Amino acid sequence: MSLVELTRDLVSIPSHEDETAAGDFIERWLRRETDADVTRDSVGNVIARKGAGDETLALVGHHDVVEPAESQVASADGNGASEYTVDERDGRLYGRGTADMKGAVAAALLAFRDANPAGELVVASFVGEEIGGVGAQHAIDEGFAPDYAVVGEGSTNYSGPAVTDVAVAHKGRRGSTITAHGTAAHASEADAGDNAIYRATAAVDRVRDLELPSVDVAGETLDGRLTVTEIEGGSAMNVVPARCAFTIDERTVPGERAPLERVADLEGVEWTVDQDLPPMRCEDEAFAQTVLEAATSAQAAEPELVTKPHATDAGWLSQAGTECVIYGPSEPGEAHTEDESVSIDVLERCRETYRRVAEQWPTAR
Repeated sequence: MSLVELTRDLVSIPSHEDETAAGDFIERWLRRETDADVTRDSVGNVIARKGAGDETLALVGHHDVVEPAESQVASADGNGASEYTVDERDGRLYGRGTADMKGAVAAALLAFRDANPAGELVVASFVGEEIGGVGAQHAIDEGFAPDYAVVGEGSTNYSGPAVTDVAVAHKGRRGSTITAHGTAAHASEADAGDNAIYRATAAVDRVRDLELPSVDVAGETLDGRLTVTEIEGGSAMNVVPARCAFTIDERTVPGERAPLERVADLEGVEWTVDQDLPPMRCEDEAFAQTVLEAATSAQAAEPELVTKPHATDAGWLSQAGTECVIYGPSEPGEAHTEDESVSIDVLERCRETYRRVAEQWPTAR
């Protein structure tokens, strides 16, 4: 089976609400095409292992996708079943999940099958990446702990066109709610109450005054960012509000967080964290360099070590102690779009790079 055929088959399987069928396909393929030790955990992650050694390298992806556009779903057949559409034109495959990230999963599966690994080699396809990395978190909680990982999220066209780079760091995302509490009163006797909106606006001012962390990685500066995104409060035009809340989107950087606890120091103000997707940074320069050399050998361009602006499952793995890099076919602006697509040549490039890394690490150190 060719890489294009495998990608087409995998992309055609709906997996935005239920990843079971896609996981079934991956599990069956691995059992048929390899003699690896294949497992399927209770949430649907598919993990296969082969080779042996003191250190483990994992090729990591996910087989869930975001909801497709109507144009990306074929008409249902007589039994009510439907598939995602997959079209090939101008050297690209079009369809939901081609870029994010079933194409990379297909490349990793073939590389896993064909590689003669230098140590223990793992391929893992997780569920729930698009809803906060629940599959990766479950696998880690159950003992998934590779020493090194190449995560197949997008790293193409970062340093320049037609280049698949190696990302050695990315930002995380922490979503918070700041809630200000006051005392209700009739607006005609406003002094009898404590205005929660006033307390909330004081909290917003403090958010804007906080010093944000930054970190230098691979010749780039990753800056943290805080953005107030929603606000809600009050019950009537003539009532002093007893409650006002606003949300904060925080882009986190490896090693530090914005000191939001200073906002909660204000009277009548509380801070809750709603979501915390960790950032990632590869600290093992030799591993990053090995992947970069494999990437260089697999393409005519000169890839670079770069950073990504958003969170991936690499953040969860990095937080758990795995040294991670990101290397994958998706380009900025492709994922989650109505005309999502991926370059077939870049898929082949990724397959070859994954195989080379598997056969060179850790002996390349």
